[in-house]
Amino acid sequence: MKFRIEREIPGRLRLKLAGPVPEQDIGPFCAVLDACEGMTSYQVYPRIGLLAVEYERASDVRENVIEYLRRIERADIERSRDASSFSASERTRGLLLDIAWLAGTYLLRRFLLPNPIAMVVNAISFIPFLRAAGRSLSRARLDVPVLDASAIAMSLVQLDAKTAGETMFLLGLGETLEEYTEARSQDALIDALMNVGDSAQLVDGNVEARVMVSDLRQGDLIAVRTGMPVVVDGVIESGLAMVNQASLTGEPLAVERVAGDDVFAGTSVEEGEIFVRVKADPGKTRLRSIVSLVKGADRYQSVRQARRERLASRIVPWNFLLAGIVAIVTRSIVKTSAALMVDYSCGLKLTGSIAVLSAMSQSAHSGFTVKGSKFFDAVCDADTIVFDKTGTLTEATPRVAKVLGSSGWPQREVLRFAACLEEHFPHPVARAVVNAAMEHNLEHREMHGDVEYLVAHGIASSLDGRRVVIGSEHFVVEDERVEITARQKSRIARELEGLSPLYLGVDGKLVGVIGVEDPLKPGVADVVSQLRTLGFKRIVMLTGDNERTAERIAHEVGLTEFRANQLPEDKHAFVSELKAGGCNVMVVGDGVNDAPALAQADVGIAMGQGTAIAKEVADITLSDGDLSSVVSLVKLSRALSARMDRTFWQVMGLNSMFLAGGIAGVITPQTSSLLHNVTTIGLSLSSSRSYKL
Repeated sequence: MKFRIEREIPGRLRLKLAGPVPEQDIGPFCAVLDACEGMTSYQVYPRIGLLAVEYERASDVRENVIEYLRRIERADIERSRDASSFSASERTRGLLLDIAWLAGTYLLRRFLLPNPIAMVVNAISFIPFLRAAGRSLSRARLDVPVLDASAIAMSLVQLDAKTAGETMFLLGLGETLEEYTEARSQDALIDALMNVGDSAQLVDGNVEARVMVSDLRQGDLIAVRTGMPVVVDGVIESGLAMVNQASLTGEPLAVERVAGDDVFAGTSVEEGEIFVRVKADPGKTRLRSIVSLVKGADRYQSVRQARRERLASRIVPWNFLLAGIVAIVTRSIVKTSAALMVDYSCGLKLTGSIAVLSAMSQSAHSGFTVKGSKFFDAVCDADTIVFDKTGTLTEATPRVAKVLGSSGWPQREVLRFAACLEEHFPHPVARAVVNAAMEHNLEHREMHGDVEYLVAHGIASSLDGRRVVIGSEHFVVEDERVEITARQKSRIARELEGLSPLYLGVDGKLVGVIGVEDPLKPGVADVVSQLRTLGFKRIVMLTGDNERTAERIAHEVGLTEFRANQLPEDKHAFVSELKAGGCNVMVVGDGVNDAPALAQADVGIAMGQGTAIAKEVADITLSDGDLSSVVSLVKLSRALSARMDRTFWQVMGLNSMFLAGGIAGVITPQTSSLLHNVTTIGLSLSSSRSYKL
C-alpha cells in the first residue's frame, strides 16, 4: 500500500493514502488493519484518503506497523472481502464494537463478579465521571456531569453495585450514540459541502488539459470558469470572477475576485473566468477545508435536539434542589437517593440523538443527502416552496427542437456558431445546443474571440471585430439592443410556439433563434399536488424564460404563481422578500443562477445532477434528482419532529412518576432507577424505528 507520513507524534501516525478508499472497500480494509500486531486503534477517513493510527510505544513497534501497512496489497483486501460478509462502514463498525464493549463489561460486572469485586470495579469505572464532575464544579457549574456523578456516588455509598453499574452503562451508551450521531452528521456535511472536483483545467502555455487534482503541484496554473469549482488554494494571476464562498464563510452572495486575490478550495465561480496559480499542495488544501467544516458542524445541529439538551442541563439544579428539600424534610438517605437516581437528561439526550440518527440514515437511503440535522427543522417549518424551472421541474436534458435562420444566416450556421459559444457555459440549455451541433456533425470550436459570461443573461463574444451575443430575449433584444422586426417577432411566435427561444445576434442584428424543448419531468404535477396537500401556503416557480413559456409550464404543473425573466439577483431578492414577509422558505434549484436563492433560503435543496456551485451552497441534495424525494423529505422531517415531541413528553412523564414514587417511598430508589433505565432503553429503541412516510 502506498502512503506517506503526514504527521507523527510518539505512538501516533497520520498517513496520507494514495487516494480515496472506495465505500465497498472500507469494511475489508478495516478487517486487514485489525490483523496488524502492535496497532491499538485506527481511524479511516475514506473520502479524503487518510489513515490515523495509534500503536504501542515499545521498541520496533512503529517500524513493524509501517512495514505491515506497506505490505498490504489489493489481494489482501479481496481475500478479506471473501472471508467476511461484513460490509458496514468503518464508523458503524466502531459503534457496534463500542456498544459490545459497554454491554459486555456491564453484564460481566453484574452477573459474573461477586458483589465486593463488582464494587471495586465500579469504583474504578466511576473515576472518569468523578473527574468530569470535578471539572464542572471547578468552573462553578452545576450541570449534567455533576448530577451523573452524584447519582452514581449515591449508589456506591449504599453499596448497590447493580444500580451503579446500570447507571454508568446507560450514560456510556448515551454518550457513545451521541458521538456517533455527531460523527454521522459531520460525514454528511463533509460529503455534501466538499464537492471539490476531482479534475482541473491545467494551463500550459496556450494549451489546456484536464488533469486529476492529485496530479497538480505547487506553482501550476489552472483555469476556472463559470459554474466550475475551485479545487485548490491559490492566487489569481489574471481574470475576474464572482466567487461564491458560502461553504466557507456563509455569505449567500458571490464576491468579486481579481488578479492578486486569494481563492480557496470548496468555493465556486459563479460567473467569469480566472487563472489561478496553485500555492498549496491539493491534499493539504482538502484537509484544511475539511477541518474548517468539521469545526463548524455545531451550526448544523437540529434546533429541537439542541433545545432538548439545553433543557436537560437546566433541569439539573432543580434535581439537586429537590434532593436537598427531601433530605431536610424526610432526613432519609433512601428518599434523598431517589431524588438523584432518576434524571431527565439521559432519556432526553439519548432518544433525541437516536431519533435524529434514524432520520439521517433513512434520508440517505431515500435519495437525499442532508448536511446536518438542523435542516430537518427548516424543512418541517417551511410553509413556502420556490422551484426553479429548467433542470428542476423540467428534464435536465433539454433538446433543440427547431432552428430559425435570419439575415442571410442558414440554420446550420446558426446552430454551429451558437454551439461554439455555448460549449463554455455549464447549463442544461447550453448542453442541448452543443449536443444538437454534434448530432449534425457540425464543427464548432473556437471561431470567436474571448468569451464574456453574463449569468442568466447570456454570452457575449466577438467575431472578426463584430460583437456577438446569445441568450434570452431580455438580454439580446433589450439589454444588447439587437434589432428585431415585427415580422421576425411574428415568425418566432408562430414557429417556436411552446418552445424556449434562444436568440443569436451579431453586430446589433438578429441572425437566428433556436427553439429548445424542455419537457416536464414525470410526476411533477403530482408532486406539486402532494405539496399542497401537505399544507404549503405558496408554491412558486421562478425562471429566466419568457412569460409565455413560463405560463405554459406553470399551467401544465398546476401552479398559479410564477415569475418569468428572472435574473439571479431577482431570485435572491424574491426569496428575501418572502422571508421578510414572515414566510419560511424552501428553494429547489440546480443551476449557477439558482445559487444566491439557494443560499438565501431557510433551506436550499439542489438537484443531484445540478452544477457544482448549486450543490455546494445548498443544504440538501437530491442525489437522484427525483422531485418526489421532496415530498418524502417533508414527511420525514415532520415525522422526526413529531417523534421528538412525543418522546419528550414520554421521558418527562415517566421519569416524573418514578421520581415521585421514589420520594414518596412507594418504590425503592433501586426500583425507580431500574424503571428509569428500562424505559429509557425502550424509548430509545422506539426512536430508532424507521419512519413511516
